[in-house]
Amino acid sequence: MKPIRSLLLAVACVLLFGVNGFSQSTPQAFTGAQIIPISGEPINNGVLVVHNGKITAVGGSNTRIPNNADVHDVSGKVIMPGLVDTHSHIGEGDGGDRSAAMHPDARIMDSINPRSDSFKRALAGGITSVNVMPGSGLLISGQTVYLKLRDANTIEDMLLVVDEENNIYGGLKMANGTNPMGSGPRPGTRAKAAAMVRDLYVQAQEYKKKIDAADGDESKMPPRNLQLETLVEVLEGKRTVHNHTHKHQDILTAVRLSQEFGYRLVLQHVSEAWKVADEIAEAGVSASIITLDSFGGKVEAAEIKNSNGAILEDAGVLVGFHTDDGITDSRLFLRSAAVGVKNGMSRQKALEAVTIANAKMMDIDDRTGTLEKGKDGDFIILSGDPLSVYTHVEETWIEGAKVWDRANEEDRKYATGGYQIYPGTIHTHHEGGSQ
Repeated sequence: MKPIRSLLLAVACVLLFGVNGFSQSTPQAFTGAQIIPISGEPINNGVLVVHNGKITAVGGSNTRIPNNADVHDVSGKVIMPGLVDTHSHIGEGDGGDRSAAMHPDARIMDSINPRSDSFKRALAGGITSVNVMPGSGLLISGQTVYLKLRDANTIEDMLLVVDEENNIYGGLKMANGTNPMGSGPRPGTRAKAAAMVRDLYVQAQEYKKKIDAADGDESKMPPRNLQLETLVEVLEGKRTVHNHTHKHQDILTAVRLSQEFGYRLVLQHVSEAWKVADEIAEAGVSASIITLDSFGGKVEAAEIKNSNGAILEDAGVLVGFHTDDGITDSRLFLRSAAVGVKNGMSRQKALEAVTIANAKMMDIDDRTGTLEKGKDGDFIILSGDPLSVYTHVEETWIEGAKVWDRANEEDRKYATGGYQIYPGTIHTHHEGGSQ
């Protein structure tokens, strides 16, 4: 099906049946809660109205509620935007294999199981949008995919379309440091790793020149090359690179390559960001970081600091948190913001780091990440302050549809089961595919 036809069909389905296959002709109004819109100050005794999948009103107690609305009294609760996770491995997907060091043509969307229980676990943690990535065992392990965690039978039902015209549904996963180093086709040193990446991007530049020279004449086009085709999308700014990196010299190598070839970059993990925060800020790239409440594991992350968020905030970097699920269980994602505040971040920036900052890194900030009129009705209802260890996610809503409810016995088990009791694929940092 052609992209435009597909888009028109999707719009028609929403208009006729509503999101997730049921009518949303009745507005839904939520009253009495403290609303944290992220885009502004918290609103006590607030009102949120959602209709046909979109937010139609958000404000104080005098906000007009449509006469035909279903009114939900959520007094004593807290409402905030659905959480956005910039780096996860839920969905049981994989990516490039050990047959080569770089697989920009491999798409994780071709391997994800949309019925995986791991998605329910993320919903239990309040996550509504996610960047699902292939692993970091290769220099380029493949294309990521941005998903809305709607109820779905197929992966197409979950896609967050970034570029419908060009069929681009996510970014590109790259990695450096110890993970992609090894025997066989992989580089044995950091210097060789950078050289291999540079060489493939030079090939992509040459491929792009041939395409541009053809000027639409099919007879002059170079033979189709899926690997180089993907990298051309990166060079043209249509696809963002998400680069796994830990040590300060590896961070700067990732930045250096992005500047050399002019592509958009999100630094992922950056354990030693505190050593080069000013350099990251000067480069104008964003950083998606992880927090740890129990240190240990890989050697190159030995000098990680949970003050990374505060240091990057002070430097002026756009900073977000991610789960890298299952490094951090998706159900505990809000705890990352709390750890950030405990270690010096401002409350506002910590909450932005699990919502709008991440949405910006995924180019979906026009749709989600804040509670504003016209944006998608993606929000969570909490039992209390989002940074309190005693707070539970009580309900998760996506595009005006309730997709997870702690009061529902079947849903509740995904919140209360033991660690990774519904794991999907176990996440490791030592395989080329599922990490």
